[in-house]
Amino acid sequence: MATALITHKDCLGHVTPPGHPEQVARLDAVLGALEGIDLIRVSAPFAAEDDLLRAHPAAHVAEIRARAPESGWVSLDADTHMAPGTLAAALRAAGGAIKAVDIVLSGEAQNAFVATRPPGHHAEREVAMGFCFFGNIAIAAKHALEHHGLSRVAIVDFDVHHGNGTQDLVEDDGRIFFASTHQMPLYPGTGYASETGAYDNVLNIPLADGAGSDTFRDVMTNHVLPAVAAHKPELLLISAGFDAHTRDPLAGMLLEDEDFAWATEQLCDLAAEHCGSKVVSCLEGGYDLGALASASAAHVRVLKERGDG
Repeated sequence: MATALITHKDCLGHVTPPGHPEQVARLDAVLGALEGIDLIRVSAPFAAEDDLLRAHPAAHVAEIRARAPESGWVSLDADTHMAPGTLAAALRAAGGAIKAVDIVLSGEAQNAFVATRPPGHHAEREVAMGFCFFGNIAIAAKHALEHHGLSRVAIVDFDVHHGNGTQDLVEDDGRIFFASTHQMPLYPGTGYASETGAYDNVLNIPLADGAGSDTFRDVMTNHVLPAVAAHKPELLLISAGFDAHTRDPLAGMLLEDEDFAWATEQLCDLAAEHCGSKVVSCLEGGYDLGALASASAAHVRVLKERGDG
């Protein structure tokens, strides 16, 4: 077995306005950091319409297509902008997550990392927001259930921002367990512990500014991992945001590369016990380029070690 890296050059075509934190250089930094790691390299396809419609109503998909500009930028909100290359990038990002599920469940790779942009965990059913257009990882989870016939999947989101979009897309589906650690108060203002989903299938653990390594590891060990294990997932998906890093400019969780590597190890241990080590990880946030590069490389090196094990 091995580890797959799914990406596509179209994801570099999503050009945001000058000074925007979700910039082309993010993906360049990640891919540069992974250059020397022996991975199965796969091109992200476009997501099919049917795959998008598993998570979003047709009107949302049609609106995103219709708003795509021929030049310049179109702003869907104060943070979320479309350039001429954005639609292709967003379709590749969702399609890359789906492809990763196919590769892992077919046995072509033990696990996979989807290095695409724009990210997806803020995209709600009918709202593009927070730099996100489609709910990439929720779409991938629904694909695993509906196309591959799985009964239970789990999503763990350690991005510093709450994955409100992912929660919105999965909270009414008891087959999907969603667990999120995130800083609060912080954008988007959701993710209270009282938000538990229609089937007690949502676990939110808000953490204070400056929480740091010890607190993060404690809640992962004593809350997130046991709750995910209780769901007995047949596939584990990770929303891998690296903006909880101590150097990230948008938050203050104060994590280090070693914390992301540790979390990946723990999640891979859980996957080894419950789902044959089948893991799909999708890039979300991370806005200090150096921190993003080193943390994502630490994450993928653990995936690689487990994929080769």
